[in-house]
Amino acid sequence: MVMLKALVVDDASFVRDLVKRTVRQRFPVIETTDAQNGRRAQSLMSRTAFDLILCDWEMPEMSGLELLQWMREQPQYEKVPFIMITSRGDKDHVIEAVRGGVSESLGKPFSPDGLSRKIIKVMGRKLQDAMDHSGKSMASAADAFKESATLLTRKQEPATAPETAGKPARSSPLVPGSRAIPRQTPARGAMSLASVRFAESTLKSVVKDINLTEVRVVAKRDQVFPGILDQAVVDIETGEGQMARLNGYVHQLQAVDKRQDTDFVSVTIRFVDEDPKKLEDLSRFIARFRACKR
Repeated sequence: MVMLKALVVDDASFVRDLVKRTVRQRFPVIETTDAQNGRRAQSLMSRTAFDLILCDWEMPEMSGLELLQWMREQPQYEKVPFIMITSRGDKDHVIEAVRGGVSESLGKPFSPDGLSRKIIKVMGRKLQDAMDHSGKSMASAADAFKESATLLTRKQEPATAPETAGKPARSSPLVPGSRAIPRQTPARGAMSLASVRFAESTLKSVVKDINLTEVRVVAKRDQVFPGILDQAVVDIETGEGQMARLNGYVHQLQAVDKRQDTDFVSVTIRFVDEDPKKLEDLSRFIARFRACKR
């Protein structure tokens, strides 16, 4: 079997494992190696020739952009595909990555199918030839992958309680100043809003509790909720107009009230980032959050 080599670079081991699992299940002809930051990736790339780089942007020691810029200066890596996987999707960063020589970018959180499409796009004929030599077609691999990825990609449709069907919608308790604020929501002065992004939806929510390892948010039931273990990016304002983008996964879903027709759902997101800068931003937010709750 013709084997291609891919390097997966991310400071979060959870994300590295997701990427490697997707590549292994979808493209059995690609052998994966991983690195926890750009510096380690640089060392591996100096000793081994890789056919594909799948890399995070924000990492300690050496960022994905710095790795990309170094890579494009190496003759053996001038044309090797580089996919930047990042929670930063603003225009300035996209332009910066394009100028650095990125082949494709993929936003976090990503779906396995989305990642697969990017890999097929950047590797093209080289991947097709390797799959053909192995006796596997892209179509058959896709079918096998789709079945194995069901548990991680399944989304739950929002349910409508029978008692509330057809009734006028109430004011959202997730907007400051709304009259319909549930008992579980912090007072207006202490309310911290968070946007939790998933591969196919975004959850508007209120932060109920947070520490360095996880955050618990409360959201209206009429939104689209994720599945257990789905990837998530939590966007929270850390003060002075700064936004922290924290990577994690869904650890728990729970009804806020002990009844089937509860209007609110509690979602616990476990953080996976190991970047000291992100932990510093998170610590600053936690201090402000707890001060407001006093």
